[in-house]
Amino acid sequence: MKTYQEMSTELEQLATRNDRLEAGLRAARAQIVQLKTDLERVGDPPNAYATFLRRTEGTTVDVLHNGRRLRVATSASLDLEALRPGALLRLNEALAAVEHVADAEDSGSLVVVQEALADGRVIVQVTQDDSRVLGRAGGLEEEILHPGDHVLVDLKAALVRERIDRAEITDLVLEQVPDTSFEQIGGLRDQIETIRDAVELPFLQQDLFREYGLRPPKGVLLYGPPGCGKTMIARAVAHELALRSAEAAGVSIEEALAQSSFLNVKGPELLNKYVGETERSIRLVFERARERASSGHPVVVFFDEMESLFRTRGTGVSSDVETTIVPQLLAEIDGVESLENVIVIGASNREDMIDPAILRPGRLDVKIRVRRPDAEAAREILGIYLDSSVPVRAVREHLLERAVELIYAEGPATEFVRLVYSDGGEETLHLRDFVSGAVLRNIVDRAKKYAVKDHMAFGAAGLSLEHIELAVDAEFSENEDLPAGAHAEDWARISGRRGRRVDRVVPLRRDIVLEEADDA
Repeated sequence: MKTYQEMSTELEQLATRNDRLEAGLRAARAQIVQLKTDLERVGDPPNAYATFLRRTEGTTVDVLHNGRRLRVATSASLDLEALRPGALLRLNEALAAVEHVADAEDSGSLVVVQEALADGRVIVQVTQDDSRVLGRAGGLEEEILHPGDHVLVDLKAALVRERIDRAEITDLVLEQVPDTSFEQIGGLRDQIETIRDAVELPFLQQDLFREYGLRPPKGVLLYGPPGCGKTMIARAVAHELALRSAEAAGVSIEEALAQSSFLNVKGPELLNKYVGETERSIRLVFERARERASSGHPVVVFFDEMESLFRTRGTGVSSDVETTIVPQLLAEIDGVESLENVIVIGASNREDMIDPAILRPGRLDVKIRVRRPDAEAAREILGIYLDSSVPVRAVREHLLERAVELIYAEGPATEFVRLVYSDGGEETLHLRDFVSGAVLRNIVDRAKKYAVKDHMAFGAAGLSLEHIELAVDAEFSENEDLPAGAHAEDWARISGRRGRRVDRVVPLRRDIVLEEADDA
Protein backbone atom coordinates (compact mmCIF):
# COMPACT_ATOMS: atom_id res chain seq x y z
CA MET A 1 0.00 0.00 0.00
CA LYS A 2 1.33 3.47 -1.02
CA THR A 3 2.34 5.83 1.65
CA TYR A 4 0.99 9.30 2.00
CA GLN A 5 4.23 10.84 0.72
CA GLU A 6 4.22 8.69 -2.42
CA MET A 7 0.63 9.62 -3.16
CA SER A 8 1.39 13.33 -2.72
CA THR A 9 4.34 13.09 -5.13
CA GLU A 10 2.24 11.28 -7.70
CA LEU A 11 -0.51 13.86 -7.36
CA GLU A 12 1.95 16.72 -7.99
CA GLN A 13 3.26 14.99 -11.11
CA LEU A 14 -0.29 14.53 -12.44
CA ALA A 15 -1.05 18.21 -11.73
CA THR A 16 2.08 19.30 -13.61
CA ARG A 17 1.17 17.06 -16.52
CA ASN A 18 -2.33 18.51 -16.50
CA ASP A 19 -0.95 22.08 -16.62
CA ARG A 20 1.21 21.21 -19.61
CA LEU A 21 -1.75 19.67 -21.38
CA GLU A 22 -3.87 22.72 -20.66
CA ALA A 23 -1.16 25.05 -22.00
CA GLY A 24 -0.86 22.96 -25.14
CA LEU A 25 -4.60 23.05 -25.67
CA ARG A 26 -4.63 26.84 -25.24
CA ALA A 27 -1.80 27.24 -27.79
CA ALA A 28 -3.59 24.94 -30.22
CA ARG A 29 -6.80 26.91 -29.73
CA ALA A 30 -4.98 30.21 -30.37
CA GLN A 31 -3.46 28.80 -33.55
CA ILE A 32 -6.85 27.56 -34.70
CA VAL A 33 -8.35 31.02 -34.07
CA GLN A 34 -5.47 32.72 -35.92
CA LEU A 35 -5.77 30.35 -38.86
CA LYS A 36 -9.51 30.91 -38.96
CA THR A 37 -8.94 34.70 -38.91
CA ASP A 38 -6.36 34.46 -41.67
CA LEU A 39 -8.67 32.29 -43.69
CA GLU A 40 -11.52 34.74 -43.28
CA ARG A 41 -9.21 37.67 -44.12
CA VAL A 42 -7.92 35.98 -47.26
CA GLY A 43 -11.45 35.21 -48.25
CA ASP A 44 -12.65 38.81 -47.77
CA PRO A 45 -13.54 40.65 -50.97
CA PRO A 46 -11.10 43.45 -51.98
CA ASN A 47 -11.69 46.99 -50.72
CA ALA A 48 -11.97 49.93 -53.08
CA TYR A 49 -10.81 53.53 -52.69
CA ALA A 50 -12.68 56.68 -53.65
CA THR A 51 -12.14 60.45 -53.63
CA PHE A 52 -14.48 62.41 -51.39
CA LEU A 53 -16.32 65.17 -53.24
CA ARG A 54 -18.92 66.59 -50.86
CA ARG A 55 -21.18 65.73 -47.99
CA THR A 56 -24.92 65.31 -48.57
CA GLU A 57 -27.84 65.32 -46.20
CA GLY A 58 -27.80 62.57 -43.62
CA THR A 59 -24.95 60.09 -43.50
CA THR A 60 -24.29 59.72 -47.22
CA VAL A 61 -21.49 61.32 -49.19
CA ASP A 62 -20.67 61.87 -52.84
CA VAL A 63 -17.44 60.22 -54.00
CA LEU A 64 -15.57 59.56 -57.23
CA HIS A 65 -14.91 55.85 -57.71
CA ASN A 66 -13.31 54.44 -60.87
CA GLY A 67 -14.25 57.59 -62.78
CA ARG A 68 -17.90 57.42 -61.67
CA ARG A 69 -19.65 59.71 -59.24
CA LEU A 70 -21.42 57.68 -56.53
CA ARG A 71 -23.49 58.53 -53.49
CA VAL A 72 -22.51 56.01 -50.80
CA ALA A 73 -23.37 55.30 -47.19
CA THR A 74 -20.83 55.88 -44.42
CA SER A 75 -19.75 53.93 -41.37
CA ALA A 76 -20.75 55.25 -37.96
CA SER A 77 -17.06 55.44 -37.01
CA LEU A 78 -16.27 57.83 -39.88
CA ASP A 79 -15.96 61.49 -38.81
CA LEU A 80 -17.87 63.33 -41.51
CA GLU A 81 -16.98 66.76 -40.12
CA ALA A 82 -13.28 66.12 -40.72
CA LEU A 83 -13.72 65.29 -44.40
CA ARG A 84 -12.59 67.84 -46.99
CA PRO A 85 -12.93 67.67 -50.78
CA GLY A 86 -10.18 65.49 -52.21
CA ALA A 87 -9.87 63.20 -49.16
CA LEU A 88 -9.16 59.53 -49.86
CA LEU A 89 -11.76 57.08 -48.45
CA ARG A 90 -11.76 53.27 -48.18
CA LEU A 91 -14.92 51.48 -49.29
CA ASN A 92 -16.02 47.99 -48.19
CA GLU A 93 -17.48 45.30 -50.44
CA ALA A 94 -20.87 47.03 -50.25
CA LEU A 95 -19.24 50.31 -51.42
CA ALA A 96 -19.86 52.00 -48.07
CA ALA A 97 -17.23 54.44 -46.83
CA VAL A 98 -15.62 52.92 -43.74
CA GLU A 99 -12.28 54.69 -43.29
CA HIS A 100 -10.62 58.09 -43.91
CA VAL A 101 -7.27 57.01 -45.38
CA ALA A 102 -5.61 60.36 -46.22
CA ASP A 103 -6.47 64.01 -46.74
CA ALA A 104 -5.43 63.86 -50.40
CA GLU A 105 -3.44 61.82 -52.90
CA ASP A 106 0.10 62.98 -53.64
CA SER A 107 0.02 62.42 -57.40
CA GLY A 108 -1.90 63.80 -60.34
CA SER A 109 -1.58 66.13 -63.32
CA LEU A 110 0.50 69.31 -63.20
CA VAL A 111 -1.15 72.33 -64.83
CA VAL A 112 -0.81 76.11 -64.83
CA VAL A 113 -3.23 78.52 -63.15
CA GLN A 114 -4.77 81.07 -65.50
CA GLU A 115 -7.05 82.84 -63.04
CA ALA A 116 -8.41 82.44 -59.52
CA LEU A 117 -12.15 83.24 -59.45
CA ALA A 118 -13.83 85.18 -56.66
CA ASP A 119 -15.96 82.18 -55.62
CA GLY A 120 -12.88 80.05 -54.93
CA ARG A 121 -12.82 78.11 -58.18
CA VAL A 122 -9.72 78.15 -60.36
CA ILE A 123 -9.29 78.38 -64.14
CA VAL A 124 -6.35 76.20 -65.21
CA GLN A 125 -4.72 75.51 -68.56
CA VAL A 126 -4.41 71.77 -69.12
CA THR A 127 -3.06 71.95 -72.66
CA GLN A 128 -2.59 74.72 -75.20
CA ASP A 129 -6.22 74.42 -76.30
CA ASP A 130 -7.82 73.06 -73.12
CA SER A 131 -8.75 75.29 -70.17
CA ARG A 132 -10.95 74.08 -67.31
CA VAL A 133 -12.64 75.41 -64.19
CA LEU A 134 -11.82 73.32 -61.11
CA GLY A 135 -12.75 73.42 -57.44
CA ARG A 136 -10.30 73.41 -54.54
CA ALA A 137 -9.42 70.44 -52.39
CA GLY A 138 -9.24 70.62 -48.61
CA GLY A 139 -6.33 72.64 -47.27
CA LEU A 140 -6.22 74.81 -50.38
CA GLU A 141 -9.34 76.90 -49.72
CA GLU A 142 -7.47 79.77 -48.06
CA GLU A 143 -4.30 79.67 -50.17
CA ILE A 144 -3.80 82.53 -52.63
CA LEU A 145 -3.19 81.34 -56.18
CA HIS A 146 -1.74 83.63 -58.86
CA PRO A 147 -1.70 83.33 -62.64
CA GLY A 148 1.30 81.23 -63.63
CA ASP A 149 1.36 79.11 -60.48
CA HIS A 150 1.74 75.37 -61.02
CA VAL A 151 -0.84 73.21 -59.27
CA LEU A 152 -1.43 69.49 -58.82
CA VAL A 153 -4.93 68.58 -59.98
CA ASP A 154 -7.25 65.58 -60.19
CA LEU A 155 -8.95 66.17 -63.52
CA LYS A 156 -11.50 63.38 -63.01
CA ALA A 157 -12.56 64.78 -59.67
CA ALA A 158 -12.26 68.37 -61.01
CA LEU A 159 -10.21 69.42 -57.97
CA VAL A 160 -7.04 71.45 -57.44
CA ARG A 161 -5.13 69.56 -54.75
CA GLU A 162 -1.84 71.36 -54.14
CA ARG A 163 0.29 74.29 -55.28
CA ILE A 164 3.67 73.10 -56.55
CA ASP A 165 6.73 75.36 -56.35
CA ARG A 166 8.46 74.69 -59.63
CA ALA A 167 11.86 75.94 -60.71
CA GLU A 168 10.47 77.55 -63.89
CA ILE A 169 10.41 81.09 -62.50
CA THR A 170 12.16 80.46 -59.19
CA ASP A 171 15.36 79.56 -61.05
CA LEU A 172 15.02 82.49 -63.39
CA VAL A 173 14.80 85.05 -60.62
CA LEU A 174 16.66 85.51 -57.36
CA GLU A 175 14.24 87.02 -54.88
CA GLN A 176 16.63 87.42 -51.95
CA VAL A 177 18.28 90.80 -51.65
CA PRO A 178 22.05 90.44 -52.28
CA ASP A 179 24.55 91.38 -49.61
CA THR A 180 26.66 93.47 -52.01
CA SER A 181 27.17 97.05 -50.84
CA PHE A 182 28.53 100.12 -52.59
CA GLU A 183 31.64 99.92 -50.39
CA GLN A 184 32.57 96.70 -52.20
CA ILE A 185 32.64 98.48 -55.59
CA GLY A 186 35.74 100.45 -56.48
CA GLY A 187 36.45 103.08 -59.11
CA LEU A 188 32.80 103.89 -59.96
CA ARG A 189 31.98 106.81 -57.68
CA ASP A 190 30.29 108.91 -60.37
CA GLN A 191 28.16 106.03 -61.63
CA ILE A 192 27.16 105.06 -58.10
CA GLU A 193 26.18 108.64 -57.31
CA THR A 194 24.07 108.84 -60.47
CA ILE A 195 22.19 105.63 -59.83
CA ARG A 196 21.60 106.51 -56.17
CA ASP A 197 20.04 109.80 -57.28
CA ALA A 198 17.88 107.92 -59.78
CA VAL A 199 16.75 105.09 -57.50
CA GLU A 200 17.12 105.97 -53.83
CA LEU A 201 15.98 109.61 -53.87
CA PRO A 202 12.52 108.93 -55.38
CA PHE A 203 11.92 106.19 -52.83
CA LEU A 204 13.17 108.06 -49.77
CA GLN A 205 11.83 111.52 -50.71
CA GLN A 206 8.45 110.67 -52.16
CA ASP A 207 6.75 113.74 -50.64
CA LEU A 208 9.32 116.12 -52.13
CA PHE A 209 9.05 114.47 -55.53
CA ARG A 210 5.27 114.91 -55.45
CA GLU A 211 5.62 118.52 -54.31
CA TYR A 212 7.88 119.36 -57.25
CA GLY A 213 5.86 117.30 -59.70
CA LEU A 214 8.71 114.89 -60.37
CA ARG A 215 7.99 111.35 -61.40
CA PRO A 216 10.52 108.71 -60.39
CA PRO A 217 12.32 106.95 -63.24
CA LYS A 218 10.90 103.58 -64.15
CA GLY A 219 14.13 102.11 -65.42
CA VAL A 220 17.90 102.42 -65.54
CA LEU A 221 20.28 101.07 -68.19
CA LEU A 222 23.84 100.23 -67.18
CA TYR A 223 26.01 99.78 -70.26
CA GLY A 224 29.68 99.45 -70.94
CA PRO A 225 32.45 96.86 -71.44
CA PRO A 226 32.09 93.46 -69.78
CA GLY A 227 33.57 92.90 -66.35
CA CYS A 228 33.40 96.54 -65.24
CA GLY A 229 30.84 96.24 -62.44
CA LYS A 230 27.39 96.67 -64.01
CA THR A 231 25.90 93.64 -62.27
CA MET A 232 27.56 94.53 -58.97
CA ILE A 233 26.03 98.01 -59.10
CA ALA A 234 22.54 96.56 -59.65
CA ARG A 235 22.96 94.15 -56.74
CA ALA A 236 24.26 96.95 -54.51
CA VAL A 237 21.26 99.12 -55.44
CA ALA A 238 18.87 96.45 -54.15
CA HIS A 239 20.87 96.08 -50.94
CA GLU A 240 21.07 99.81 -50.26
CA LEU A 241 17.37 100.28 -51.04
CA ALA A 242 16.53 97.68 -48.41
CA LEU A 243 18.75 99.43 -45.86
CA ARG A 244 17.23 102.84 -46.60
CA SER A 245 13.70 101.44 -46.38
CA ALA A 246 14.58 99.92 -42.99
CA GLU A 247 15.73 103.32 -41.75
CA ALA A 248 12.65 105.08 -43.11
CA ALA A 249 10.21 102.52 -41.66
CA GLY A 250 12.05 102.12 -38.37
CA VAL A 251 12.35 98.35 -38.68
CA SER A 252 15.34 96.07 -38.31
CA ILE A 253 17.68 95.55 -41.23
CA GLU A 254 16.99 91.80 -41.21
CA GLU A 255 13.26 92.42 -41.53
CA ALA A 256 13.74 94.90 -44.36
CA LEU A 257 16.04 92.50 -46.26
CA ALA A 258 13.47 89.74 -45.88
CA GLN A 259 10.64 91.91 -47.22
CA SER A 260 12.49 93.57 -50.11
CA SER A 261 13.17 91.72 -53.36
CA PHE A 262 15.80 91.57 -56.07
CA LEU A 263 14.42 89.78 -59.13
CA ASN A 264 17.54 88.86 -61.07
CA VAL A 265 16.16 87.74 -64.43
CA LYS A 266 18.48 85.50 -66.42
CA GLY A 267 17.74 86.70 -69.92
CA PRO A 268 19.02 83.79 -72.03
CA GLU A 269 17.22 81.23 -69.84
CA LEU A 270 13.96 83.13 -70.27
CA LEU A 271 13.93 82.39 -74.00
CA ASN A 272 11.67 79.53 -75.01
CA LYS A 273 11.24 78.00 -78.44
CA TYR A 274 7.46 77.69 -78.04
CA VAL A 275 5.39 80.63 -79.23
CA GLY A 276 4.17 82.81 -76.38
CA GLU A 277 6.14 81.09 -73.61
CA THR A 278 8.82 83.79 -73.32
CA GLU A 279 6.15 86.48 -73.16
CA ARG A 280 4.33 84.50 -70.47
CA SER A 281 7.53 84.27 -68.42
CA ILE A 282 8.00 88.04 -68.64
CA ARG A 283 4.43 88.53 -67.44
CA LEU A 284 5.09 86.19 -64.51
CA VAL A 285 8.23 88.11 -63.52
CA PHE A 286 6.34 91.40 -63.39
CA GLU A 287 3.40 89.75 -61.66
CA ARG A 288 5.84 88.60 -58.96
CA ALA A 289 7.25 92.15 -58.75
CA ARG A 290 3.79 93.69 -58.38
CA GLU A 291 2.89 91.21 -55.67
CA ARG A 292 6.04 91.90 -53.65
CA ALA A 293 5.84 95.68 -54.15
CA SER A 294 2.22 95.90 -53.01
CA SER A 295 3.40 95.66 -49.39
CA GLY A 296 5.25 98.97 -49.76
CA HIS A 297 8.76 97.55 -49.94
CA PRO A 298 11.15 98.23 -52.84
CA VAL A 299 11.52 95.68 -55.63
CA VAL A 300 14.33 95.71 -58.20
CA VAL A 301 13.77 93.83 -61.47
CA PHE A 302 17.21 93.30 -63.00
CA PHE A 303 17.68 92.11 -66.60
CA ASP A 304 21.27 91.02 -67.15
CA GLU A 305 22.52 90.63 -70.73
CA MET A 306 19.51 92.65 -71.84
CA GLU A 307 20.37 92.51 -75.52
CA SER A 308 19.79 88.75 -75.55
CA LEU A 309 16.05 89.31 -75.07
CA PHE A 310 15.17 92.75 -76.34
CA ARG A 311 16.97 93.24 -79.64
CA THR A 312 16.01 95.87 -82.18
CA ARG A 313 12.95 94.69 -84.07
CA GLY A 314 13.12 94.06 -87.78
CA THR A 315 16.89 93.67 -88.04
CA GLY A 316 16.71 90.07 -89.21
CA VAL A 317 19.80 89.27 -87.13
CA SER A 318 17.92 86.60 -85.19
CA SER A 319 14.66 84.70 -85.71
CA ASP A 320 12.71 87.93 -85.06
CA VAL A 321 11.13 86.57 -81.88
CA GLU A 322 11.79 90.05 -80.44
CA THR A 323 8.83 91.35 -82.48
CA THR A 324 6.57 90.01 -79.72
CA ILE A 325 9.00 89.94 -76.75
CA VAL A 326 9.87 93.64 -76.94
CA PRO A 327 6.20 94.80 -76.99
CA GLN A 328 5.53 92.54 -73.99
CA LEU A 329 8.26 94.25 -71.97
CA LEU A 330 7.06 97.69 -73.07
CA ALA A 331 3.54 96.85 -71.95
CA GLU A 332 4.80 95.66 -68.58
CA ILE A 333 7.01 98.70 -68.00
CA ASP A 334 4.22 101.07 -68.97
CA GLY A 335 1.93 99.10 -66.66
CA VAL A 336 4.32 99.68 -63.78
CA GLU A 337 3.77 103.44 -64.17
CA SER A 338 1.01 103.53 -61.54
CA LEU A 339 2.79 101.04 -59.29
CA GLU A 340 5.19 102.37 -56.71
CA ASN A 341 8.36 100.80 -55.35
CA VAL A 342 9.34 98.96 -58.57
CA ILE A 343 12.48 99.85 -60.51
CA VAL A 344 13.68 98.07 -63.67
CA ILE A 345 17.45 97.90 -64.18
CA GLY A 346 19.02 96.55 -67.35
CA ALA A 347 22.68 95.75 -68.00
CA SER A 348 24.30 95.23 -71.38
CA ASN A 349 27.65 95.47 -73.14
CA ARG A 350 25.86 95.66 -76.51
CA GLU A 351 23.52 98.58 -75.91
CA ASP A 352 23.50 99.24 -79.67
CA MET A 353 21.48 96.04 -80.14
CA ILE A 354 18.67 96.97 -77.70
CA ASP A 355 15.41 98.20 -79.28
CA PRO A 356 15.23 102.04 -79.15
CA ALA A 357 11.64 101.91 -77.86
CA ILE A 358 12.92 100.43 -74.61
CA LEU A 359 15.56 103.12 -74.18
CA ARG A 360 13.34 106.14 -74.71
CA PRO A 361 12.48 108.45 -71.77
CA GLY A 362 9.55 107.13 -69.79
CA ARG A 363 10.84 103.57 -69.84
CA LEU A 364 14.55 103.21 -69.17
CA ASP A 365 14.91 106.88 -68.33
CA VAL A 366 18.45 106.90 -66.94
CA LYS A 367 21.41 105.64 -68.98
CA ILE A 368 24.66 105.17 -67.08
CA ARG A 369 27.85 104.30 -68.92
CA VAL A 370 30.24 102.16 -66.87
CA ARG A 371 33.70 102.86 -68.28
CA ARG A 372 36.92 100.94 -67.97
CA PRO A 373 38.87 101.92 -64.85
CA ASP A 374 41.74 104.38 -65.12
CA ALA A 375 44.89 104.08 -62.99
CA GLU A 376 43.31 105.75 -59.95
CA ALA A 377 40.18 103.61 -60.15
CA ALA A 378 42.29 100.48 -60.68
CA ARG A 379 44.26 101.19 -57.52
CA GLU A 380 41.02 101.49 -55.59
CA ILE A 381 39.73 98.21 -56.99
CA LEU A 382 42.99 96.39 -56.29
CA GLY A 383 42.90 97.73 -52.73
CA ILE A 384 39.50 96.12 -52.16
CA TYR A 385 40.78 92.64 -53.07
CA LEU A 386 44.25 93.13 -51.56
CA ASP A 387 43.06 94.45 -48.22
CA SER A 388 44.59 94.21 -44.75
CA SER A 389 43.33 90.65 -44.29
CA VAL A 390 45.79 89.35 -46.93
CA PRO A 391 49.29 88.57 -45.55
CA VAL A 392 52.00 90.42 -47.47
CA ARG A 393 55.81 90.49 -47.47
CA ALA A 394 56.11 94.12 -48.55
CA VAL A 395 54.35 97.38 -47.76
CA ARG A 396 50.82 97.06 -49.04
CA GLU A 397 50.87 100.48 -50.68
CA HIS A 398 54.00 99.54 -52.61
CA LEU A 399 52.33 96.40 -53.90
CA LEU A 400 49.34 98.38 -55.14
CA GLU A 401 51.51 101.03 -56.77
CA ARG A 402 53.65 98.40 -58.49
CA ALA A 403 50.59 96.59 -59.81
CA VAL A 404 49.11 99.80 -61.24
CA GLU A 405 52.48 100.73 -62.73
CA LEU A 406 52.77 97.40 -64.55
CA ILE A 407 49.16 97.36 -65.73
CA TYR A 408 49.09 100.92 -67.04
CA ALA A 409 52.63 101.09 -68.40
CA GLU A 410 53.01 102.48 -71.93
CA GLY A 411 55.74 101.26 -74.22
CA PRO A 412 56.62 98.66 -76.87
CA ALA A 413 56.30 95.83 -74.33
CA THR A 414 52.65 96.69 -73.59
CA GLU A 415 51.51 97.37 -77.15
CA PHE A 416 48.57 95.10 -77.80
CA VAL A 417 46.99 95.79 -81.15
CA ARG A 418 47.09 98.32 -84.00
CA LEU A 419 43.79 99.46 -85.48
CA VAL A 420 43.81 100.55 -89.12
CA TYR A 421 40.83 102.80 -89.82
CA SER A 422 39.01 103.15 -93.11
CA ASP A 423 39.91 106.84 -93.28
CA GLY A 424 43.61 105.95 -93.40
CA GLY A 425 44.40 106.65 -89.77
CA GLU A 426 46.02 104.22 -87.36
CA GLU A 427 45.98 103.83 -83.61
CA THR A 428 47.96 101.61 -81.28
CA LEU A 429 46.14 100.26 -78.24
CA HIS A 430 47.98 99.07 -75.15
CA LEU A 431 47.06 96.45 -72.60
CA ARG A 432 45.72 99.13 -70.27
CA ASP A 433 42.99 99.93 -72.80
CA PHE A 434 41.38 96.55 -72.10
CA VAL A 435 41.54 96.49 -68.29
CA SER A 436 38.30 95.80 -66.39
CA GLY A 437 37.35 95.23 -62.78
CA ALA A 438 37.18 91.50 -63.47
CA VAL A 439 40.72 91.54 -64.88
CA LEU A 440 42.03 93.38 -61.81
CA ARG A 441 40.39 90.91 -59.47
CA ASN A 442 41.82 88.03 -61.46
CA ILE A 443 45.32 89.52 -61.19
CA VAL A 444 45.02 89.68 -57.40
CA ASP A 445 43.69 86.11 -57.28
CA ARG A 446 46.65 84.91 -59.37
CA ALA A 447 49.10 86.67 -57.05
CA LYS A 448 47.44 85.06 -54.04
CA LYS A 449 47.72 81.65 -55.69
CA TYR A 450 51.44 82.16 -56.30
CA ALA A 451 51.85 83.21 -52.66
CA VAL A 452 50.06 80.08 -51.46
CA LYS A 453 52.28 77.84 -53.61
CA ASP A 454 55.44 79.54 -52.26
CA HIS A 455 54.14 79.13 -48.72
CA MET A 456 53.60 75.41 -49.32
CA ALA A 457 56.97 74.89 -51.02
CA PHE A 458 59.30 77.12 -49.00
CA GLY A 459 57.31 78.20 -45.95
CA ALA A 460 57.56 81.84 -47.00
CA ALA A 461 54.32 83.48 -45.88
CA GLY A 462 52.93 86.57 -47.56
CA LEU A 463 52.35 88.06 -50.99
CA SER A 464 55.36 89.78 -52.56
CA LEU A 465 56.19 92.11 -55.44
CA GLU A 466 57.35 89.12 -57.46
CA HIS A 467 53.92 87.53 -57.15
CA ILE A 468 52.30 90.73 -58.42
CA GLU A 469 54.64 90.89 -61.41
CA LEU A 470 54.06 87.23 -62.29
CA ALA A 471 50.28 87.67 -61.99
CA VAL A 472 50.17 90.71 -64.29
CA ASP A 473 52.34 89.01 -66.90
CA ALA A 474 50.29 85.78 -66.78
CA GLU A 475 46.97 87.62 -67.05
CA PHE A 476 47.96 89.58 -70.13
CA SER A 477 49.72 86.60 -71.71
CA GLU A 478 46.49 84.60 -71.64
CA ASN A 479 44.75 87.29 -73.69
CA GLU A 480 47.35 87.54 -76.43
CA ASP A 481 45.13 85.86 -79.00
CA LEU A 482 42.21 88.25 -78.49
CA PRO A 483 42.83 90.25 -81.70
CA ALA A 484 42.81 87.10 -83.84
CA GLY A 485 39.44 86.09 -82.40
CA ALA A 486 37.56 89.34 -83.06
CA HIS A 487 36.15 90.74 -86.29
CA ALA A 488 37.44 94.09 -87.45
CA GLU A 489 33.98 95.66 -87.38
CA ASP A 490 33.68 94.85 -83.65
CA TRP A 491 36.84 96.65 -82.62
CA ALA A 492 35.37 100.14 -82.67
CA ARG A 493 32.97 98.96 -79.98
CA ILE A 494 35.54 96.89 -78.08
CA SER A 495 38.05 99.71 -77.92
CA GLY A 496 35.45 102.39 -77.21
CA ARG A 497 36.35 104.31 -80.39
CA ARG A 498 32.96 105.14 -81.84
CA GLY A 499 32.26 106.73 -85.20
CA ARG A 500 35.33 105.26 -86.89
CA ARG A 501 35.28 102.11 -88.95
CA VAL A 502 38.10 99.61 -88.41
CA ASP A 503 39.38 97.93 -91.55
CA ARG A 504 42.20 95.79 -90.16
CA VAL A 505 43.45 94.59 -86.80
CA VAL A 506 47.20 93.99 -86.44
CA PRO A 507 48.24 92.15 -83.22
CA LEU A 508 51.45 93.50 -81.70
CA ARG A 509 51.83 91.58 -78.44
CA ARG A 510 55.10 89.58 -78.22
CA ASP A 511 55.64 86.95 -80.94
CA ILE A 512 52.22 87.16 -82.57
CA VAL A 513 52.49 88.02 -86.25
CA LEU A 514 49.47 88.55 -88.44
CA GLU A 515 50.01 88.35 -92.19
CA GLU A 516 48.12 91.19 -93.77
CA ALA A 517 46.07 89.99 -96.68
CA ASP A 518 46.33 93.31 -98.53
CA ASP A 519 50.16 93.13 -98.62
CA ALA A 520 50.05 89.49 -99.73
